[in-house]
Amino acid sequence: METMGNRMKELLEKKNMSQRDLAEKAGCTEAAISHYIKGDRVPRASVLTKIAVALGTTSDYLTEGIPADMKEELGFARKLIARNVSQMTTAEKREIINILMGEDDE
Repeated sequence: METMGNRMKELLEKKNMSQRDLAEKAGCTEAAISHYIKGDRVPRASVLTKIAVALGTTSDYLTEGIPADMKEELGFARKLIARNVSQMTTAEKREIINILMGEDDE
């Protein structure tokens, strides 16, 4: 099972960083980082953000495993739909709903 700790550990390895390096960059203790990786504790939002920045990722990726680029694409899609919904036909709206629900009527 993918956990925040697993994702943190993986990113540490990819960046060739130690828990001590991460602790220094995030402004917390090495012991705290160890607890977060083990899953014994969950960092406060402010610490989580600093950890994410230090690891070159987002807090969404650390907590939920959502890649940054996926979130950007989803945000773009939401804005595009919201901007154009008033000009869409009922059939077009249903088509979007079907796509989002994974239903292909072709």
